[in-house]
Amino acid sequence: MLRELARNIDAFQERLGNGVSWLMFGMVAVVFSDVVFRYLFNQSWVFIQELEWHLFGLVYLLAAGYTMLYDEHVRIDIIYAKWSPRKKATVDLVLLFVMFFPSAIMVVYTTWPFFRHSFAVNEGSPDPGGVPFRWAYKGVIIVGFGLLMLQGISQAIKNFYWAMGWEERPERAHEVH
Repeated sequence: MLRELARNIDAFQERLGNGVSWLMFGMVAVVFSDVVFRYLFNQSWVFIQELEWHLFGLVYLLAAGYTMLYDEHVRIDIIYAKWSPRKKATVDLVLLFVMFFPSAIMVVYTTWPFFRHSFAVNEGSPDPGGVPFRWAYKGVIIVGFGLLMLQGISQAIKNFYWAMGWEERPERAHEVH
C-alpha cells in the first residue's frame, strides 16, 4: 500500500513537472520580448520585468518536487557517492526526517502569516504598472513546499523499502517509476 502511494505521488509529480515545463516556454517568450523591446525599441515595462521574476519563481517552486523525484537537487557527493545503495537509502531516509521535513514545515509555517496578510489587503506590486495579486505568488510558496513535502513522503517510502532490502535501489532515482 505504501509503495503504491509512492508510485502515485511520483506519477503526479511527473505530470506536474511536464506541465510546469510549459511555464518555462512562457518565461522564455516573456524574457525574449522584454529584451527585444528594450534593445530594439528602447521600451521597457515594469509589468513585464516583474512577470519574468514571478514566472521564474513559479517554475522554481512548482518543479521542486519533480526535481526531487529525479534526485537532481544539489548534493556534494564526495563521500556519499562511495556508499552502497542500501547505506545511501538509510542516510537519505534519516535526513528526510531530521532535516528536510522540519525545514520544509518551518518554511510553510513562517510563510503562512505573510500570505494571509497579503491576501487580506489584496497586495499587489508597489510599483505603478506592476503585477497585481502578489498574495497569489506568496501562496505559491506554500503550494510549492507542499508539493516538495509530498515528494519527500514518496522518497521516504522508497528509501525505507531500499534500506530494508525489500527492493533494490536503482543507480539513478528516475529509474524508480
